[in-house]
Amino acid sequence: ETQIKTITKQIDEAVIQVKHWRTKTEILTSVPGVGKVLAYTLLSELPELGNLNRKEIAALVGVAPMNRESGTWNGKRRIRGGRHRIRTVMFMAMLSSIQCNPIFKRFYEHLKAQGKLPKVAIIACMRKLIVVLNTMLKNEELWRHRTA
Repeated sequence: ETQIKTITKQIDEAVIQVKHWRTKTEILTSVPGVGKVLAYTLLSELPELGNLNRKEIAALVGVAPMNRESGTWNGKRRIRGGRHRIRTVMFMAMLSSIQCNPIFKRFYEHLKAQGKLPKVAIIACMRKLIVVLNTMLKNEELWRHRTA
């Protein structure tokens, strides 16, 4: 625990010293449900955030549904590839975000009402979150309920 606190303090100090990291962290953490862990993970593991379009960023994280089809055979769409460390942290952040962010809670409940499995609905919410974060960083805007 002492080592974790020390490293966390060092990361906080490094982020405060670099202006564009500080700005990105402020934008990311303005979203309810996005904390320092997700913000720092996105800063370190996904430097492309804010520079790509919505389809590219979703595919890079690995939350975009990929077709599995050949000729007349139609398979199920599944997520695959991408950066698994980001996806793991985002999954935990989305569980929190569904509880405290009314936009994502409403979206999650809507998907479940349509008959989607809970895990599928969470992945769809994760995709929505990464697209919203990408747009916020691209436009350098803080969170607003209209953003999502």
